[in-house]
Amino acid sequence: MAERHVLQKDVIRVLLSGEVIREYSNDRPFPSILLLGWIDERPLHVVAAFDDETTTAFIITAYEPSPDIFESDYKTKRV
Repeated sequence: MAERHVLQKDVIRVLLSGEVIREYSNDRPFPSILLLGWIDERPLHVVAAFDDETTTAFIITAYEPSPDIFESDYKTKRV
């Protein structure tokens, strides 16, 4: 996250208020999700998994989505 200039507080903000744009229900050991959030005018993707038993969130990655890979909505991958 530090290399990508992503702050922990911004990841937490996306976890709390971001939009789920993809679900990876077959991921193990826990299903994961891709969230899109906005930090000011900056889009931020966070991939996280959740352990319901311990109510623990695992941050897998966080990054600013590239306009070369995603459409302008930052939800849809370009083909």
